[in-house]
Amino acid sequence: MMAVRAVTSCSLFRPSSPPLFSSALRFFPYRSRGPPSLSLRYGAHTQTRSVQSLFNSLMEELRAARKRRQKRVSAAASNRMGLLNEELAEDRLVNHSLQKGLLLEFKKDSDRVLLAVAQRPDGKKNWMVSDQNGFTSSIKPQQVTYIVPGIDNFDQADIADFAQKAQDNMDPSLLEFAWVELLEKNKSVTVEELAEIIFGSTEALESYSAHLLLSKDEVYFTVLETKGFRSVYGPRPSGQVEELIHQKLAKEAVEKEFQEFIELLASVKSMSSQDKPPKHSWTKDERIWSRIESLEAYAIDACKNDEQRKTAGMVLKEMGLAKTASSAVKLLIDIGYFPVHINLDLLKLGIPTDHSDEIISAAQSLLLDSSDPDEIDRKNLTDLKVYAIDVDEADELDDALSATKLQDGRIKVWIHVADPTRYVQPGSIVDREAMRRGTSVFLPTATYSMFPENLAMGGMSLRQGELCNAVTVSVVLHNDGSIAEYSVFNSVIKPTYMLTYESASELLHLNLQEEGELRILSEAANLRSNWRRQQGAIETATLDTRIKVSNPEDPEPSMKLYVENQADPAMRLVSEMMILCGEAVATFGSRNDIPLPYRGQPQSDMNVSEFSHLPEGPVRSFALVRVMRAAEIDFRKPARHGVLGIPGYVQFTSPIRRYLDLLAHYQVKAFLRGKPPPFTAGKLEGIAAVVNENVRTVRKLCSSSLRYWILEYLRRQPKERTYRALVLRFLKDRIAALLLLEVGFQASAWIPVGMQIGDEVEVKVEEAHPRDDILFLKEVVKE
Repeated sequence: MMAVRAVTSCSLFRPSSPPLFSSALRFFPYRSRGPPSLSLRYGAHTQTRSVQSLFNSLMEELRAARKRRQKRVSAAASNRMGLLNEELAEDRLVNHSLQKGLLLEFKKDSDRVLLAVAQRPDGKKNWMVSDQNGFTSSIKPQQVTYIVPGIDNFDQADIADFAQKAQDNMDPSLLEFAWVELLEKNKSVTVEELAEIIFGSTEALESYSAHLLLSKDEVYFTVLETKGFRSVYGPRPSGQVEELIHQKLAKEAVEKEFQEFIELLASVKSMSSQDKPPKHSWTKDERIWSRIESLEAYAIDACKNDEQRKTAGMVLKEMGLAKTASSAVKLLIDIGYFPVHINLDLLKLGIPTDHSDEIISAAQSLLLDSSDPDEIDRKNLTDLKVYAIDVDEADELDDALSATKLQDGRIKVWIHVADPTRYVQPGSIVDREAMRRGTSVFLPTATYSMFPENLAMGGMSLRQGELCNAVTVSVVLHNDGSIAEYSVFNSVIKPTYMLTYESASELLHLNLQEEGELRILSEAANLRSNWRRQQGAIETATLDTRIKVSNPEDPEPSMKLYVENQADPAMRLVSEMMILCGEAVATFGSRNDIPLPYRGQPQSDMNVSEFSHLPEGPVRSFALVRVMRAAEIDFRKPARHGVLGIPGYVQFTSPIRRYLDLLAHYQVKAFLRGKPPPFTAGKLEGIAAVVNENVRTVRKLCSSSLRYWILEYLRRQPKERTYRALVLRFLKDRIAALLLLEVGFQASAWIPVGMQIGDEVEVKVEEAHPRDDILFLKEVVKE
């Protein structure tokens, strides 16, 4: 509050009606830097009260005055233009012209208003000014918001002190006192007149303080007329003021609550990781959750509306962060809402990670149904030795192999494929969910199955030592590796071994007598590989990298990296048998006129001999893959698959993991049951279009996730560690695409003159930033 002393009169406060307050009050300039106080004199008796006590008394009388005023205010008082005193308008709006030494206020930008001293003209209209921060700049006349009166030659060094004193004078409650009287008397006011009313002076400091009060006021006064740098203000109607006060209080409450939220973020941010609140705790308060939700949407570029963008931007600004998605990500990580290694692409792409309770319940019902529509037609193959070979962390096992030698020396192989149609029928709720997903998602951190886990990893999967339903494709090979005979039928098998690629390769290397069936499978694979090459197949085997992250929520999770050579005997064996199965099913579908997703890949315009100068292995494979044409699907008849070197191909061996494989099962199983296929070629094409779009999205996610964790793996390695890198090709000048052999990862780096494609270079990691997808490699110079 300002200091107040009683006087007998005031130039403006001379009402003919009862006075505003029970004693005449005079407001005089507050110049003291000590704590403000208020004094009241009643007649000869003087009593000093505390600031709060006097303020309460004044407010009580103010409320009483409001009631009296509301009864007397005429309709003309609500007319803003009628408030202006026409006789004095011209005199009151006389402008000061800009002159050297004047103290002025100007708008620096949309957010800042500064005080400055005018120095000299700059061109015809502009002026050079020196502001309170010590900077000199050129401003336009329209930037000037106020010229402080009563000053001729202000010293720039005194601006900061002057501005502080003006701020000390700021007491918005004084505006209400003036507003009551001015509204009742139907009076308008200039800045200087207001200074006289509330401070008892029109000196420079008081006038500027009054200007600040009016310029920041959003409740009591409105501008009636402006001319140049000067304005006339009028009191707003009481109804409008009450509404504005209500809005202001509501706004202040929101701002206070927002600041409390910012303080909460800052507090949580400073906590240790183990003390930060769990993610679900942010959802308990609706207001807090709304802002966190806005930040999350901003972080993944998924804001639903402008309000979310605005909210996130305000939070980031108050936290001193740039208004960027990466800043939002960092903030959410810092408060523990996001884990350090949050998979942003998983959120951005909207990949479903959980199955609904309804789907899980439906899947459980299917498992409890013991009926098998193909039971009487299943061949009992439980006497066969069955090998299931996959990666060591595979949960969905959907294919296995058997082999034997016939009496005539030919090889017969069986490719056993899991039979999900034993449980799922086209159009069922579980089928529709699988179609929506299109594929299982295999990430370094988790697996998200196309089917609910109780089906995918339970009833549908092939399980060691258990009786399992399957669709078996049996093939007899000619001695040159081509197909002599084939058949497709329902079966029951009992898987003997569940092997990893590593253990299968070891068994092949040991060449154990008791595992002769595995050697026969390897022999069949070699026959097939040679035959396909004779048919024009293109060798594209390279390195395949997998990473298993066991505790991804931890800031420093444990990782296992696997680099698999696709030319490895076990991997080649499995790959050849899957291709053999695909060729046999394509032939079966063609001969029985079954619409299927037949895959082809024309390579007629590709001359493989042009790549013969490149070293065999990854270098040549990468070069070939870059020029290969995309595979095409025909749903009516097979098309030649030039890359595989076979006349037709249908993906059939992963019906638990890939929906297009499941579609092929639906079609083939219907034929085996003597029923028409459930889908026409046109219907298959429509379904495949949707499914393939989802599959492309998942591939993008898997690729980015694998790349992130490989970079995280490299980031954690000792700085002195070196890597063997194979030069795949040159990108620009001496910048080459490299394959890090120990990691199976492609990157780029500058290499010295003299290095050629196919050469090895030793490099080390300079920097690795997984979140920004940045990797800097540097050649290791040997001394």
